[in-house]
Amino acid sequence: MSDSRITQTAPLGESDEPRSWWRRAWRFARARWPRHSKTAALREAVEELIEESTAESGVPTAEQMLLTNILKLRERHVGDCMVPRADIVAVDVDSDMKQLVDVMTEHAHSRIPAYRGTLDEAVGMIHMKDVVACFARQESPRIRDLLRPVLFVVPSMPASKLLLQMRLTRQHMAMVVDEFGGIDGLVTIEDLVEEIVGEIEDEHDDPATPDVIARPDGTLLIDARMTIEAFESRVGVLLSPEERETIDTLAGYVLHLAGRVPLIGETVAGPGSLIFEVLETDQNRIKRVRVRGLRRAADEAGQAR
Repeated sequence: MSDSRITQTAPLGESDEPRSWWRRAWRFARARWPRHSKTAALREAVEELIEESTAESGVPTAEQMLLTNILKLRERHVGDCMVPRADIVAVDVDSDMKQLVDVMTEHAHSRIPAYRGTLDEAVGMIHMKDVVACFARQESPRIRDLLRPVLFVVPSMPASKLLLQMRLTRQHMAMVVDEFGGIDGLVTIEDLVEEIVGEIEDEHDDPATPDVIARPDGTLLIDARMTIEAFESRVGVLLSPEERETIDTLAGYVLHLAGRVPLIGETVAGPGSLIFEVLETDQNRIKRVRVRGLRRAADEAGQAR
């Protein structure tokens, strides 16, 4: 009878079985950091082995990237992974079933949080399969009859701890509460898994629209949710180390410059010749901006060199 076992490729390109690879990593860790705790020593050993392997090949493998993301997950908190409050799609618990189905259909969500009166009074979530089951039985329940519990967590909770808690409780959604008890954001188990494997898109996700549209006049139309790092890659470094700790998106940067929420059509002066024009807002959130002065900034940079 032939051997049907499948030999797995070890994460760092070695041919050893995974178990022997971890033994080698552990021996390496104890020799290099004998006074470290077992967990810390093994983590540092894996990080160094990944760096050495990447330096040799020049390109990190998929396995290396997964291991790196797993190690980085311990540094991530719920607040880093959550969907912000302004982007939460939810329904009032007193809505009718048609309104619920319309929201689920429009946003292609299988799970929807429910609230009573305001989002700060979140009472649970509704799962699409419960709705479909009711229609199959020709029942007309109230939304409150379909409520499932959700977790309530704080932004400072480690992402890895929440992932474990979700697995143990079999709850795939958590509402993030601030220090005053208000809803600050929402996290699903998919958000946490994406921290390890990258963005997950299914057949219902719309193709991503460009974050940046370059206009013939040299201006840029930009989705204000663009990360500040992505914007800086186009225009150069804008933030100080202190500002970088509190500003994550282009919208946050424009709010920082203005010191308030600008009105639609209002312009905000940036560093050098950069000018930000607010094109679209949603309540207290900037959604789209036009950036001017890029050509002049590039000319100035060329003259400086």
